[in-house]
Amino acid sequence: MRMTPALSVLDLVPVRTGQTSTEAVAASLDLVHRADERGLRRYWFAEHHNMPAVASTAPPVLIAAAAARTKRIRVGSGGVMLPNHAPLIVAEQFAALEALAPGRIDLGIGRAPGSDPVITQLLRASGAAGDVERFPSHVQDIGMLLSAEGATVEFTSGGTYSVHATPAATGTAEVWLLGSSDYSAQLAASLGLPYVFANHFSGAGLERALELYRGGFQPTEAHPHPLTFVTVNAVAAPTAEEAEQRALPQLRMMARLRLNRPLVALETVEEARAALQENPDAQERQIMDAARARWLVGTGETVAAELRAFAERHGVDEIMISPVAGSFDAEPRDRAPGRVQTVDLVVDALDG
Repeated sequence: MRMTPALSVLDLVPVRTGQTSTEAVAASLDLVHRADERGLRRYWFAEHHNMPAVASTAPPVLIAAAAARTKRIRVGSGGVMLPNHAPLIVAEQFAALEALAPGRIDLGIGRAPGSDPVITQLLRASGAAGDVERFPSHVQDIGMLLSAEGATVEFTSGGTYSVHATPAATGTAEVWLLGSSDYSAQLAASLGLPYVFANHFSGAGLERALELYRGGFQPTEAHPHPLTFVTVNAVAAPTAEEAEQRALPQLRMMARLRLNRPLVALETVEEARAALQENPDAQERQIMDAARARWLVGTGETVAAELRAFAERHGVDEIMISPVAGSFDAEPRDRAPGRVQTVDLVVDALDG
């Protein structure tokens, strides 16, 4: 019997040409509502800063809005970039979220800055965060602060001080470590935490990272066994031709990132198609083709079949898709029909 993986969504809240942040957020809240209706397992918001095509700058705010629009799906961060924030603030935010939506909050934590060096300095200007070397201890601090018991500060002069993220916690957000390197896999294993490999951004090293995580996992009471899933970019449409067209804007954006070219709002399908025809660029095309080879693009049945094979190959019962389907010019700016269509068609095929 073939395994049918549970489906989840990673959302960067994409902003396309002519779209406002208000419209982009509305489109994502419409998508999370649909994901909840279709029975997806979880929905995570990423953290990125000062990018014209990404409105997902404040995961806790978006999570609160998503929790209010949904009933059963788990909502969370994919992830909070911890060096940008004081651990106590992160713990307080996610303790408040857990109080708003008990049993439905995930706290995915990452170590990358989520932006360029200038924004990184602005985010860390207060000095409250930014110590990457203390990342492992900060992760542990957050776990203690979220617990009902809280954390204890021990003074060098003697005495202690109790700190709680919320006064009377009845549950805690589930903490996940995110990453795309051996370091993150080994740290998650040593702390006995669930782990997610950011395969949607870079597929290099996936097998090794999972091997290191599973082989070095230290069981805890909360997690006696390794727990992981994998992310992947996906586009599904009624025809393979439409799916390939809807993939073009994000593929072009990926090429701009890799080539260190100025970033712009996400192109529409028509804009991306015209740019490729008018200004063919062999280097850009090579990057797009390499990225496309790692993405799942096609009809619902094709993408579902590839998801099943992907889950079996990596031994996971859940796949988190980043639905990277672009929009056509005529489609409404406060909705994302291509992304909704991707979720619907994949769920239909997986259930069929």
